[in-house]
Amino acid sequence: MPESRVRRKSAFTPPPPKAAPPKPNARWFLPLMLGFLILGLLWIVVYYLSQQAYPIPKIDAWNLGIGFGIMMIGFGMTTRWR
Repeated sequence: MPESRVRRKSAFTPPPPKAAPPKPNARWFLPLMLGFLILGLLWIVVYYLSQQAYPIPKIDAWNLGIGFGIMMIGFGMTTRWR
């Protein structure tokens, strides 16, 4: 009767050590994030309340793009907040 092959086990390797928890944000991060969100909102509110004359009169509807762009910076920062 033929003999089966001998199974060889590899040596035990311990799992890698756990990574350190992520570092908290700097103290200025939260006020800056909220500042971008509020500034973008205020930009859009001023644009509508001034009947599209302010904050920058000559660029018309691009004021909305600027306001939303500023707010998107704030929203992007929320993904990095710890």
